[in-house]
Amino acid sequence: MAILETFPNRHPGRDYTIIHTCPEFTAVCPKTGQPDFATIRISYVPDRECVELKSLKLYLQGYRDRGIYYEHVTNVILDDLVAALKPRRITVEGDFHVRGGISSVVRADYEAPRRARARSRR
Repeated sequence: MAILETFPNRHPGRDYTIIHTCPEFTAVCPKTGQPDFATIRISYVPDRECVELKSLKLYLQGYRDRGIYYEHVTNVILDDLVAALKPRRITVEGDFHVRGGISSVVRADYEAPRRARARSRR
């Protein structure tokens, strides 16, 4: 799996939202081996770090041949981004295409504790 790289946020004293959309996300159903297609949306308020886009692209492409359920992959992506960025807030949404007559949207959220946020702005 590719490593998520970061770069310094040049505006850490301001809350602003960064949204990244990956409309070509693919993984594999661990039960059937069939491909799963999704749009992954990442929306976050950075603290001291922002994610570098090439590393994000390579990281997401790393799931292409991996057997993983929708719910799990969405939460794993969230956990990995929280570990790399330590954002103020972040949401990862997996909008999975129709398969077997059902489409699914999985959304996972994280918000940093208020104390950590106040300390980071100093």
